[in-house]
Amino acid sequence: MLASDDRFSTSATKEALPLAPSAQSVSVPASKQPAHEAVYQQLRAQILFGELAPGQAVTIQGLVEHSGAGMTPVREAIRRLISDGALVFQGNRRVSVPLLSEADIDELLFARVSLECELARRAARHITDDAIEALAQIDETLDQAIAQGDIRRYLELNYTFHKQLDRHADAPILRDLADRLWLRFGPSLRIICGRVGTQNVQDHHKDILSGLRQRNADLVALAMERDVVQGMEQMRQGLAQGLSAD
Repeated sequence: MLASDDRFSTSATKEALPLAPSAQSVSVPASKQPAHEAVYQQLRAQILFGELAPGQAVTIQGLVEHSGAGMTPVREAIRRLISDGALVFQGNRRVSVPLLSEADIDELLFARVSLECELARRAARHITDDAIEALAQIDETLDQAIAQGDIRRYLELNYTFHKQLDRHADAPILRDLADRLWLRFGPSLRIICGRVGTQNVQDHHKDILSGLRQRNADLVALAMERDVVQGMEQMRQGLAQGLSAD
């Protein structure tokens, strides 16, 4: 079992922190992006994969200094992330990752089941054999990350598995809505993994792959529902045990 990751303890960080230098954007290289997009993608990745813990404050000036961008692109990136629900404005030139409540988890669970199961069902009708095997390769690499206790890699690959599946649904509006939800629970998922270890974080990816190979859209949707519910219920249990900041 992976040892607990105390860096992401759910005791709220009272002191505003600058952007951590370890986060890497998972999108287009910054040199090919406008400054505000590069900052947005970098900060988005930090939030999505839990480099910023719930309740952890970040100074706007710290973002400016770390990114090397001007105040205007940083403010634009922050504005977009607040609109995404990934950040909340704290006043005094600080923003933070929101803390999840029990009611938030209820809403996220409902929204994720509604959106991701429909996306999975649609993807099952369109996905090619080659794309299924590409998903299987992602899941195999994910299993290696679990075995190695590599939390960041696990989170990246888990996200990639879901998003690659969604791409085959041919439903861009639903896909965008589902993707925004991940920004809301990603930081809390990082805490769960850090506390219980990756080997205790289960999924139903093998069942999803089995349904895809059978071309059974209903089976894929059911496996996705079980995957989503299991993950969100682990988060709910973590909240009850004090894994979120107070």
